[in-house]
Amino acid sequence: MAKRPTPSARAGVNEMMALVDSAFVRALADSSRLEVFRVLLLNGPGNVGELSSQLPFDRSVVSRHLKVLEDAGIVTSEWHGRERRFSVDATTFVGTLEAIASNARRLMHLCCPPEK
Repeated sequence: MAKRPTPSARAGVNEMMALVDSAFVRALADSSRLEVFRVLLLNGPGNVGELSSQLPFDRSVVSRHLKVLEDAGIVTSEWHGRERRFSVDATTFVGTLEAIASNARRLMHLCCPPEK
């Protein structure tokens, strides 16, 4: 018979799931958004038109993906006159990855104890 999880194990699992089911991770879980992210990493900042010319997506699709990435703190945008330019927010991106890893390490003993 399987043993019942302790309240602390349940809390650990809930916290771990919150890390994995965050807007940040969900934004990166889509292959099309990863492709938009890759283009930004490779080529640097660009507007929707420039980015969509390097991708197999319509401008409206690229725009929607950029919105999700921006809402998740992965991408930032600035207005330059009438043009909105998007770029990777490297500091926030790396900081969020580090925070996720740090919190996951902290929770591992609660939700995922080693096999005995």
